[in-house]
Amino acid sequence: MSSTAEVAEGHLKRALGLPSLVLFGLVYMVPLTVFTTYGIVTQTSGGRVPLSYLVTLAAMVFTARSYARMSVAYPVAGSAYTYTQKSFGAPVGFLAGWSLLLDYLFLPMINYLVIGLYLSAAIPAIPAWVFILIAIAIVTVLNIVGIVSVARANFVIIAVQAIFIVAFLILATSKVFSYGTVDLAAPFTGDGTAPGFSPVLAGAAILCLSFLGFDAVSTLSEEAKDPKRTVPRAIMIATLASGLIFVVLSYVAQVVFPSNEFSDVDSGSLDVMMTAGGNFLQVFFTAAYVAGATGSAITSQASVARILYAMGRDGVLPRPFFGHVSPRFSTPVYAILAVAVISLLAIVIDLGILASVISFGALVAFSAVNLSVIKHYFVDHRERAGAQAINSLVLPLIGFALTVWLWFSLDGLALIIGLCWLAIGFVWLAGVTRGFQRPTPVLDMKE
Repeated sequence: MSSTAEVAEGHLKRALGLPSLVLFGLVYMVPLTVFTTYGIVTQTSGGRVPLSYLVTLAAMVFTARSYARMSVAYPVAGSAYTYTQKSFGAPVGFLAGWSLLLDYLFLPMINYLVIGLYLSAAIPAIPAWVFILIAIAIVTVLNIVGIVSVARANFVIIAVQAIFIVAFLILATSKVFSYGTVDLAAPFTGDGTAPGFSPVLAGAAILCLSFLGFDAVSTLSEEAKDPKRTVPRAIMIATLASGLIFVVLSYVAQVVFPSNEFSDVDSGSLDVMMTAGGNFLQVFFTAAYVAGATGSAITSQASVARILYAMGRDGVLPRPFFGHVSPRFSTPVYAILAVAVISLLAIVIDLGILASVISFGALVAFSAVNLSVIKHYFVDHRERAGAQAINSLVLPLIGFALTVWLWFSLDGLALIIGLCWLAIGFVWLAGVTRGFQRPTPVLDMKE
């Protein structure tokens, strides 16, 4: 007979197939996110945004592969938190999850903020904070109603972005042909304003936030059909597909607008759109970009709510609140509402600060997962013969080295804020364990 607690709590539904998981990852990464930091990375890399994206993609493919392998070993909610916890123990898992929370908590915020900024620019009579509040309300309701409604919204949003991408590529290509002589290698050789390879790495470090979608897919393992098969495939497909989109879009953008002189570097993409297709493309871009940001807000809020749910279920965060699943909606309603409240900071926080720290949390979590593959498969399960050694040691070690390389390419402010966040997490862990006198609760693997 079920206990009272079992009756009171709902369960996550296995409702997502491979297409929905891939769409979740693509929408989370927002194909048009290439234009969010386009002006900044163009100036940072010396006009070599596609090259920076290729460097980032190389690192992300190895890391995505590590996520795919760990999602097979542990097909449950929690992502890097779960993988690191099971490989290295609960305290290290907590710190990995705490690091992941940094970018997951900030991603909904940055999406709400850019939604407010773009819509306010289009309708100056309405202040940005009004649009931010409306967006938070709509996204929160969608996430509470259930993950299936999120998947349906994702299909519409990705379709809008796909139509824009086709229109942009056609108009931009036509414009390039009208130029006559064009240096097609310029997006990879640069404009000479930032010589050397270190500027490319600095740009690549910023662009890490564009690839957070494959990580988000792994947080939905408990809501996926046949997760040991579908989740790893979705992770790799979403990573490669998004990387290809980013490289192509940034390449075409730099060919059609071969300059790093923007009217406003934060919205440099608007100069690209005006050059490629005039007012029509600029307005279309704004609409598609806001739709993409909305989709990213939906998926990012869903993901961080499930990270909080996993940590609440573990007892590291208050279980009655964060570990609760609504019997009516089968979603972690309290965790979703908590994310919505935190996202209200989008009304007052600076866009530059948000963008500067997201990659820190991502890269720390990525590094931890690469090491988790080595610990789980190579050390614990002794997969060391021939190809097993390559899969269990060499490839994740390359992924780890690349993520650390990018980590040290971040600017000083991001490192300082990120390290302070980790210090806060360490103090919180010390409090939960009463000065490490009590063991950190182990994640309950049952759904």
